Amino acid sequence: MKEMVRFHLFMRFPTFCLFLALSAAAAFAADTYVATRSLPAPEANQAAAADDHFVYAIASAVIGKYDRGTGARLAQSTGKAHHLNSGFLWEGKLYCAHSNYPETPEKSEIMVLDPESMVITSFHNFGEYHGSLTWCVKEGANWWCTFAKYGKAQNAGTTLVKLDADWHELGAWTYPAEVIQDLGEYSISGGIWKDGKLLTIGHDHRTIFRLKLPEKGTVLELIDTVPSPFPGQGLANDPVTGGLVGIDRGKKTVVFAELKK
Repeated sequence: MKEMVRFHLFMRFPTFCLFLALSAAAAFAADTYVATRSLPAPEANQAAAADDHFVYAIASAVIGKYDRGTGARLAQSTGKAHHLNSGFLWEGKLYCAHSNYPETPEKSEIMVLDPESMVITSFHNFGEYHGSLTWCVKEGANWWCTFAKYGKAQNAGTTLVKLDADWHELGAWTYPAEVIQDLGEYSISGGIWKDGKLLTIGHDHRTIFRLKLPEKGTVLELIDTVPSPFPGQGLANDPVTGGLVGIDRGKKTVVFAELKK
């Protein structure tokens, strides 16, 4: 009888393994983002953004402006900044998440760079809010901001907040466990809305998480994960190619990527 039980378990084991493999594969998209170009930039330490003519490489305290065609550095920002993070371009100006990380209590603001004068100033000060602001974008009439918590014991408290034009909070969501467990001691470093999906990335892994708002509850839903040419940090949409702009901070380069199916 015991031998028959072992036989049936043995015969069913491959099926069980196949089920696990298919379940794991379901979390991964068939898509992948592939690097198409890189541009050396000493400031490429936190994030990057680009428009039709220029590339902006973002470090903690300074932003470099580069000619998109030639790669030549044209200017550096002036103005006081402590810990800039992901940036996005809106109506001709570059808006960057900014915090006092790693100081406590955590204070955050959005800073704005005027590409003409290259002066960076405060745009909106959150003060002590949900945590350390790591990325922000304006989508439609609303602002979407992620406030990070750091450390394995706290990063589950990282929160995406939706705010109206007058900075009234319209909703708040935490990130799902499948995303949090990939972050280690760090948190979500970059994010954008793209094709109705929320694309986010962590601090140092080559993985882009595609998420959506839940129909109910306050935890974002993971759609799938996409291999990324960026080892973490900030993300931005590329208006020229329809792809993404990010950085490889180890190589101090801005990286352009496009989606391959």
